[in-house]
This record gives sequence, structure tokens and C-alpha cells, in this order.
Amino acid sequence: MSNRTPATQYAALPFRLRNGRPEILLVTSRETKRWIIPKGWAEEGVKPCDMAAREAYEEAGVRGTVDHRPFGNFRYMKRLSTNKSVLCAVTVFLLEVDEMLDEWPEKGQRERRWLTPSQAALAVGESGLVEMLLRLGIPPD
Repeated sequence: MSNRTPATQYAALPFRLRNGRPEILLVTSRETKRWIIPKGWAEEGVKPCDMAAREAYEEAGVRGTVDHRPFGNFRYMKRLSTNKSVLCAVTVFLLEVDEMLDEWPEKGQRERRWLTPSQAALAVGESGLVEMLLRLGIPPD
């Protein structure tokens, strides 16, 4: 592991309430077909929460209300090629889904699935993301 600064990514955590309980929308990664949340590289001039919302549209085909405050952060190793990876620091924004589209930019490249927070936590591989998913499943006091 190097001491280099991690690359910055912004992610959406798409959710909806069903009978008062949250459900999480996960998508598969293009290469390895692992279950992930929509995320992408930071872009100059694009607010982090707007970037997260754009990734949710492009990767998962959903639109909704994005929270402007980060919900959490996690780090992971992104595989760029067979023998090259980069450490990424991901800031996650909640996105309450208002609309699921039938057509979206990456439809043919990914699957999407609604899961309970605990099911989603079992499906993803990044430990920091697991904690956030489980936190979403805890009812407020």
C-alpha cells in the first residue's frame, strides 16, 4: 500500500421507503459484476452531491432527491486493469428515489436490484459501506 493520496469519488446511496422501511438499490460493477452503489470520479466544477446524483442516473437509471450533506465515507481499492489498482476515498450521499427509468445510459452493462439494508450489507464487499447500509436500516428513535 502506498502513501499516495487516494483518488476522490462521489457515490449515491439510492433508497426508497416501502411500508416505512428503507430499501437500497444496488447495481453491479461493469467488469467484475460485484454489487456496488453508483459512484464516479470527482469532476472540477461539479458539486459532490450533484456528481453522486448523476452517477445514480447513469449507472442505476434512477432520479430523486439527493441530500447535500454526506452520509458517510469509505475507502476501497479500485481495479483499473489486471495488475493495476488505485486507492479511492468515496464520499456517499443519500438519494431518495422518486423515479426509476426504463432506459438509462448504462442499462445494458449493469443489473440493479432493491434489497433491505441487511441484504445489501451482505451483498457488497467494502466494509465501510457495510456500516453505512446497516445504519440506514436502524429505525430512528
